[in-house]
Amino acid sequence: MNEDKASLETDNLVNEENSEISNNVPLDNAGQEITGEAPKLDPLDSAKAEIAELKDKYLRLYADFENFRRRTAKEKLEMISGASADTVKLILPIVDDFERAKVSFESSTEIDALKEGVDLIYTKLYKALESKGLKAMESKGADFDAEIHESIAQFPAPSEDLKGKVIDEIEKGYYLNDKVIRYAKVIVGA
Repeated sequence: MNEDKASLETDNLVNEENSEISNNVPLDNAGQEITGEAPKLDPLDSAKAEIAELKDKYLRLYADFENFRRRTAKEKLEMISGASADTVKLILPIVDDFERAKVSFESSTEIDALKEGVDLIYTKLYKALESKGLKAMESKGADFDAEIHESIAQFPAPSEDLKGKVIDEIEKGYYLNDKVIRYAKVIVGA
């Protein structure tokens, strides 16, 4: 019996060697030829797989962009509200001063003291706004510039050197951090 078993093992080895020699192609455990290449897919199946992969990438990228857009919009709103809160906190003491001034208008008869109090409040308010980047335009006597001035009237110039220049300023213009936030309303010499 041992001889039969040994002869079977030898026969199997010989058969495997003969099959490899005859085909020159190695076989796997299932008896299939082993090739170095992956089995060829149908071009339609490979195109569908590629489309599915690209669609997945697109959806992920779109979702990332939407998240980014929402996050930046939220941050922008928070920044604006924070800046507004800082400005209001800066102006609240000045509002308190105005309330005290109103009370003193009713009880005080001294006009000079009231004028001085209003001047102090005005100076305090202007300094607070300057600290936030506000700067007044100097327009009177300057050349008319449509980028920063708004002409509301033209009058004959009293002298030749005032032609095309600002004769009078009706409403001051202002810059906020070197950007015009209100144009100066002026009268121009013609």
